Amino acid sequence: MSPRLKRKSSPSDLRERIVTTAWEQIAREGAPALSLRAIARNLDITAPAIYNYFSDRDALVTALIVEAYQTFGTHQLEARDSILPEELDKRLMAIGMAYRDWALAHPQRYQLIFGTPIPGYSAPFEEVFPAASRSLSALVSVIEAFRLAGRLRAENFPQVRKDMKFDFERWKSHGGEADPLSLSVAVLIWARVHGLVSLEIAGNIPPYGPDGGALYRYELESIKQQFVQSK
Repeated sequence: MSPRLKRKSSPSDLRERIVTTAWEQIAREGAPALSLRAIARNLDITAPAIYNYFSDRDALVTALIVEAYQTFGTHQLEARDSILPEELDKRLMAIGMAYRDWALAHPQRYQLIFGTPIPGYSAPFEEVFPAASRSLSALVSVIEAFRLAGRLRAENFPQVRKDMKFDFERWKSHGGEADPLSLSVAVLIWARVHGLVSLEIAGNIPPYGPDGGALYRYELESIKQQFVQSK
């Protein structure tokens, strides 16, 4: 017997409303406080109605993480594709700026995928990995293009540990073809911009320049100078 809704709601939009309400709850109270019962009260439905879409809180958290990775990845790819393929320097900077812009516009989503873990929750690898891989694909593709053009500076770059090479190969099925070196450089670049953005979102570094982003742009230029050979 199906759970009875307290008010009519079409199946097509109830899942979306549950997800939207979950994001609103996370914005108010933080991800660890996410509650299916609170969501049900907010939507004026019975709590069991949510189980038609999400078996438990962890299933909802996983759906939110995948959605966040997907929208983040799309934003990165759109930034890359807004620049002509041959203008690799501009593509790299566009992706870098889009990273910060998306994070500042969606701090709850950013922190859910890259921030403090939720106690008691472990993201299911098989469900999250495809979207996570795609989210890095724009950056990796540009670094790979620099490598193929002979413009990637990465002499003596450390190699990933042998037991992790399988994951690098698996990444290609979701993120596209790339040399392990390009993927490794992209990981380091991501770690550097992630550090600055995370500190900025948390209010742990002061703003620089008129719009607060001067330090971030300085770091992007430093990254380009370190890893990209001028034409």
